[in-house]
Amino acid sequence: MSNDPAPGKKSFSIAFGLERIGLIALRAPKVAAAVLMALVVVAVFGIQRIKIDDSLSQLFRSDTPEYKQYEEVTKRFPSSEYDVLVVVEGKSLLERNSLEKLRDLVTDLQLVDGTRGIISLFSARQPPENGRLPAALFPETLPEGAAYDAFIKRVRDNEVIKGKLLSEDGTLALIVLALDPAIVGNKGLNATIGEVRKLMTDDLEGTGLNSQLSGVPVMQLEIRNAVERDGLTYNIAGILAGCIIAIIFFRRVSFMIVAAFPPLLAILLSIGTLGWLGFSLNMFLNVMTPLIMVISFADSMQLTFAARDRLIAGEDKMTAFRNAVLVVGPACVLTHGTAALSFLALQFSDSDLIRTFGEAGLMATVIALIAVLSLVPVFGVLLVRKENLLATKVKGADRGVEALRAFCAFIAKRMVGRPGLFSLIALLVVLGLGVIYASLEPRYRLADQVPDKQQAVEASSRLDAKLTGANPIDVLIEFPKGKSLYDPETLDTIAAVHTIIEKQAGVGNVWSIETLRRWLAEKAGRSDVAILKEYVDVLPKYLSRRFISENQDAVVVSGRVPDLDSSQILPTVEKLDAAMGAVRSAHPGYQIAVTGLSAIAARNSAAMIGKLNHGLTIEFLLVAAFIGLAFRSVVVMFASILPGIFPVVLSGTVLWLLGEGLQFASVVALTVSFGLGLSATIHFLNRLRLEEKPGVDEAQAVERATVLVGPALILTTVVLACGLVVTVFSDLPSLRLFGWLSAFAMIAALIADLFILRPTAMWLISTSHRIKAAWGGKPAE
Repeated sequence: MSNDPAPGKKSFSIAFGLERIGLIALRAPKVAAAVLMALVVVAVFGIQRIKIDDSLSQLFRSDTPEYKQYEEVTKRFPSSEYDVLVVVEGKSLLERNSLEKLRDLVTDLQLVDGTRGIISLFSARQPPENGRLPAALFPETLPEGAAYDAFIKRVRDNEVIKGKLLSEDGTLALIVLALDPAIVGNKGLNATIGEVRKLMTDDLEGTGLNSQLSGVPVMQLEIRNAVERDGLTYNIAGILAGCIIAIIFFRRVSFMIVAAFPPLLAILLSIGTLGWLGFSLNMFLNVMTPLIMVISFADSMQLTFAARDRLIAGEDKMTAFRNAVLVVGPACVLTHGTAALSFLALQFSDSDLIRTFGEAGLMATVIALIAVLSLVPVFGVLLVRKENLLATKVKGADRGVEALRAFCAFIAKRMVGRPGLFSLIALLVVLGLGVIYASLEPRYRLADQVPDKQQAVEASSRLDAKLTGANPIDVLIEFPKGKSLYDPETLDTIAAVHTIIEKQAGVGNVWSIETLRRWLAEKAGRSDVAILKEYVDVLPKYLSRRFISENQDAVVVSGRVPDLDSSQILPTVEKLDAAMGAVRSAHPGYQIAVTGLSAIAARNSAAMIGKLNHGLTIEFLLVAAFIGLAFRSVVVMFASILPGIFPVVLSGTVLWLLGEGLQFASVVALTVSFGLGLSATIHFLNRLRLEEKPGVDEAQAVERATVLVGPALILTTVVLACGLVVTVFSDLPSLRLFGWLSAFAMIAALIADLFILRPTAMWLISTSHRIKAAWGGKPAE
């Protein structure tokens, strides 16, 4: 079966000649191989430079005033960023033996390297007497019998502990372990958390209590470990998938290397380049490996199939691979171009993380294009041996490829039988699915960014259930010039804000300097500035800095909210902000702002996801116009629209059926999948362009193009789906969603290519011919 284009037909290149990049290396294949080896060595050193970004706020990192303010708060009040939350739970928690062992644990935790301080129910104090500093609530030796029961009642009724460090039912205790910032930011965090876990196991042994860790440092460590583990998994899976599929269908090691190794080397070169450019791995960049595999393997397989068919037809290997580049190469350039547009569309996001992902994807796309166009012919010329015997060896042993060709011919014949009817059905289906897709609501939860098979998410859920939540929400109060922390108006402002927060439904565990002031008023009978200043001054620095800035020109009133969807948190944030209006009016000059990661996520996530989704809609039109321009054909432009949109709206419908909304991971997956899924469309349309000859009707051209490119398209879709679906083994929920949704979209793109593109293209071509004939022009080409 010849792959020769029609003589004298459509000599223009849809890639504007860029496919000839692949012929440069073919002039001196051995020199190209030597250059490749040098680049691989450089890339390996680049990979070693890659760091991991485990920040929980990475999605919302931007230049917006809200995020800048949040960053400023975390610098001035660096508490929650460095707090390890030790959650201890069990029905026997308040039994004498359990409390003694729990106190031993708290004592031992204070001795862990990297610990700045600790807050627990054992930090609570008795009411002050005779002006002296109050004694500890828990005596050195715990009482027994009836005295112990009375003591436990005092503990459970203590205002500082109740609902904050001890649950109302007395079955859950929270220990806040403040770590040194220097430990959190380096590899020492792993050892510190490991030591904390060991102490929990050893000290609580025999109590029947369950202990877990949460908090930002623990979540960061779990993200870091998951990203490192996933990176290894995806690299191995990508290599195995590509090699296995290639060897099964080509049945020769040389062709397996020709087809599979250029994408693998594209991965190595791309990741190495990102390392040298200072990119950090995060939950999105971690999928760059399977994405590069997706981008490059499809085109690598098309080039290898084309060259193999030419070798079977009797061409020598130099001519076969050169012609493969000239015939298939333009479509390869165009598929990479549409993928590049998809990544370019991500630049419209307000999130630095998503924009960085788009930049990395754009660079990787360019590197993958050059690698595939250059390395497939180079490997082919260097590795394929005895090509003159290939036709004899393949005859009768090419059952897999022939079976796929027979299947493609079967589909094509039926699709071109009634193209108008099938095109109408496709249009109605896409419109119906589009209506469902449009109803998807934005969704965001912090827990979706953290490994859900580890302790942190489970521990946070227990805090949500027992202590109103683990996620902080802060109100920043900045004082006007001339006002100090102990100015009466300042204290009144703090008290008003504190009262509003603790009365707000959905917010609990409220702490501020007002907490101490109220306790002194109730227990010591004094709330004057002198005693308040005395108690603030004796507090450890790590404790006072949680609520009071170092220069004492600002304070934070901090509460906790459950880890709910941002759409459920947003009303709480908006009500809080509205309620602060009265305080701002009563105390002009004081700057009061609701902030914290929960507030930032609630305000920005829906808008950011909506903007990404809007960008995807614009991308539909831009990519269709780009393809039409490349082919110099309005018919091709319209033919590419329905098969391009179908995978996106079908995937969105699946999300709707599963009760899911549009998350960051899903809208990014659909944006990228749209560009990647058009690979099959472009390769078919390119082949169809070459198969249109005088005397050959549209049906024959469609059938022939389908048979020639169909097997490679089916094989690559299987490989790409396997490469993406491997992410379902990730501990990160957002990455699992990205993986399975992208894989599903790739399968949907193949369905669209076989069952929508064929009849639509034929109907549009036939209609174009009829219109031109009616107007007295030449039939459309």
